[in-house]
Amino acid sequence: MPGDKSISHRAAMMAALARGTSKIQNFSTSEDCGATIRCVKALGISIERTGTDVCVQSTGILSAPSAPLDCANSGTTMRLLAGVLAGQDFESLLTGDESLRSRPMQRIIEPLTMMGGSISAVDGHAPLTISGRPLNAIDYELLIASAQVKSSILLAGLNANGTTRVVEDQPTRDHTERMLRWFDVPVETGNGDRAGERFASVSGPVSFAARDVIIPGDISSAAYFIAAATLLEGSSLEIANLGLNPTRTLYLDQMRALGSSIDTDDLREECHEPRGTIRISGGGPSSRSLSSANSLTLHSALIPQLIDELPLLAVMGSQIDGGIEIRDAAELRVKESDRIAATVAGLRAMAAEVEGFDDGLRVNGPTRLRGAQIDPRGDHRIAMTFAIAGLLADGETEIKDPECVSVSFPEFFDLLESVVER
Repeated sequence: MPGDKSISHRAAMMAALARGTSKIQNFSTSEDCGATIRCVKALGISIERTGTDVCVQSTGILSAPSAPLDCANSGTTMRLLAGVLAGQDFESLLTGDESLRSRPMQRIIEPLTMMGGSISAVDGHAPLTISGRPLNAIDYELLIASAQVKSSILLAGLNANGTTRVVEDQPTRDHTERMLRWFDVPVETGNGDRAGERFASVSGPVSFAARDVIIPGDISSAAYFIAAATLLEGSSLEIANLGLNPTRTLYLDQMRALGSSIDTDDLREECHEPRGTIRISGGGPSSRSLSSANSLTLHSALIPQLIDELPLLAVMGSQIDGGIEIRDAAELRVKESDRIAATVAGLRAMAAEVEGFDDGLRVNGPTRLRGAQIDPRGDHRIAMTFAIAGLLADGETEIKDPECVSVSFPEFFDLLESVVER
């Protein structure tokens, strides 16, 4: 798999803030991470990229950009960089494409303003004008389960006076905390005051030295291949050097519950990120294990750890007895597209029985899908999801605008073709 997108973003930003030279191996090939590289360069940092190797040279000091910072389609770039820039001594402007400018940014504006930051927006949306100024530490309880919001606050905390503490009542990805530790930034994590709460804190201001980083394979990209190997009869697949961060592996548990045989070995930790090899063997929809799987219900605390894979799991649900119901997932409506609406429309076009809700959907199963023309609405994850559905469907499935997968996984269609036997 290509390098993990979430970890690549964070590695580039941390290397830009560190003193010295950091070499990053297996950097993500995604357009999103390319946007992060371009923005960091525009902040005066020397970055050389050769294939999937990235070399970052920095004094640890950013400089004012001469033009707006274009985050393209990357919400991670915009939200995390906003935290980095809030405490700088210059003004910057963050913008992006039409999709990114429609996504909610008030969720980071509020806590960064509480820290003393000055951020101007358009009704809570980009472009964001950030007037850097000295920051003060805060204690903040996340209003929405979001690793991007948590990370934005922690990165701002690197420049704040005092200890910045973020509390979450649902676990989210912890790549930022792990990357901070890898760069020898003291990070405290633990249980909050109430049951189920977790917190992460950093004390600032802090400076730190460069480190080399090796990025594991992206498990969110692997999810599509894992689903295909589960659904197609007689399949087997091995994926090496895959990131197995425990905040990202709930998808594997759900696939096992649906009858997929997934084994892991060569487990190890590099750069504070778990990784290993997984082997998948599937039997297809007619197999006893998959066809007899109970209906699946996903809601509440499960949602943040499955947010990228929910459309794909909806397709999986169309193949099991009782289908699948997904609730408490309104966050899907403010992604690169309205993923609830896009998933409902795509499944209906393929003859599945689907009911949509404000916060999720219900898919009946098992259903024999039929080929259809799918409009992914410019959303990479919808395009990849329905490519997998098309492998199961009777007849031809056409994905419009397939180039949109380059946001996260430009190699997707070539790699899929290379492993699917016809």
